[in-house]
This record gives sequence, structure tokens and C-alpha cells, in this order.
Amino acid sequence: MRRNVVVDCRRTVEREFPLAQNAARRGRAVPRGFTLIELLVVIAIVALLLSILVPSLRKAKAAARRVVCSHNLRQVALAVDMYAHDYEGHYPCAQDPVSTNPPYWLWMGRGWRKWVQPYLSSIVDPNNPSILLCPADRTDPAKYESTSYSYSLAFYHSPEQIDSIDDKSLTYSNPKPSVPQGVTEVAFPAAKILIGEWNSNHQTIESDQGWWCWGGTRSFLFADGQVTFLKAESIRPARDDLPDANLTIHGIKGRDYAP
Repeated sequence: MRRNVVVDCRRTVEREFPLAQNAARRGRAVPRGFTLIELLVVIAIVALLLSILVPSLRKAKAAARRVVCSHNLRQVALAVDMYAHDYEGHYPCAQDPVSTNPPYWLWMGRGWRKWVQPYLSSIVDPNNPSILLCPADRTDPAKYESTSYSYSLAFYHSPEQIDSIDDKSLTYSNPKPSVPQGVTEVAFPAAKILIGEWNSNHQTIESDQGWWCWGGTRSFLFADGQVTFLKAESIRPARDDLPDANLTIHGIKGRDYAP
């Protein structure tokens, strides 16, 4: 009777657990799953790796966007050079509009872009503004005429005009007549900013104060064609003692930056 019970039990095991029986016949241990502790260790390792990799990936993405931004500004530099070649060695020039509510700065993108757009390597319009937009810019492209970059007042106002402006609001409430400046008149091309990233494309609408107020770093295109990523506060001050590449003392005869 006992023998029959043992045989029946063995047959039941073989029927219900065939893989275990096959492994036992081959002399191998039956595979087992992860324990809770092992699973927690694996999760902890994965979390540690992610904590190391994610910041690195973010930095890599930021660096890639900065490279694209620099490339954009170099394309703009070529366009400005071609414009100057066609216009007797002068920089793009436009008349500043009078505007008080809301205040508009022409150099912010509302005037200079149309002069260089025909010279860009690809067609740029609201549906394809890539060359004129920084990839890190989160602002609606239409907000500033589909561009992230602003053009310095110093390149279409004389040094005397620049030195007479001691209040930034005068640049839009009482703008001075435009005076196109010549390429050869720039005293320090490697130290004079031609175009830079506009501040409020990186901040909220409440902080629209221009590229002189942002404490971070950004890309600047200099008159000699170089693109430099530097701190905005390193720009030399205007007459109001605030850094502002538009109104740096002496205009194109002065220096915006001294490394």
C-alpha cells in the first residue's frame, strides 16, 4: 500500500513539474527566480547609473544646442558680409520706429532681419526660421519676428549718437536718425559685438529688459566674425553703468569686451 502511494506521488510530480524532473534527471539544479533583495540591488544600481548619466546627457544636449546656435550666428555673419559688399562697405541700417506702448526695439529683430534675409543660405520665414532661432530658445518664434538674435545699435548710429544716449528708453521713445556705419570704421572688430542672443527669449515676458540684464552666458557674434560664448555681465557698461553692447561708450570706436 505504501509503495503504491509513493509511486502515485512520483507520477503526480512528474506530471505537474516536468521541467524540474528533466533537470533532476540531467543532474542540474532547478533554476530559481530573483529574490526580493537581489531585485532591490539591481534597481538601486540602475538608479545610480541613471543619476550619473542623465546630467551628462543634459550637458551634452546643451552643448549641442550651443554649437547649433554658434553655427547660426556664423551664417548670419556671412550674410552681413555679403550685404556690406553690395552696399559700399556699410552695415545694415534701418530707421528706428517711435514706440511707447508697448515699447519696441528695432535692433531686437523688428528691423535688421529683413536686410540680411536675402543673403542667408536658405529661405527663412515664419515656417522655417531655423537659422535665426537659437535651439535653446523656448519663446514663441513669432514673439520677436522669428529670431532669437538682436543687432547692435552701434552699427547704424554714430559713436556721437551712442554716447549721447544715457537712457535706454530713448532708443524707442525718441529714436535718433539712423546713420549707417562702415565696416572699416570699426576700431576693434575682435572686441565689438555685432549680434547677440536676446535676453527675453530665455526669460518670461515680465523680464523683457534687453540683453544687458541677463546674468547667464550666451553666444555673441563679433564684428570680426568670431562667435564667443561668454557671460553677459562681462560686457562693458554704457553711460548708465550697465553692460549693454548696444550703447557701449564710443559705439563702433569702442570695445564691448576685453578678455
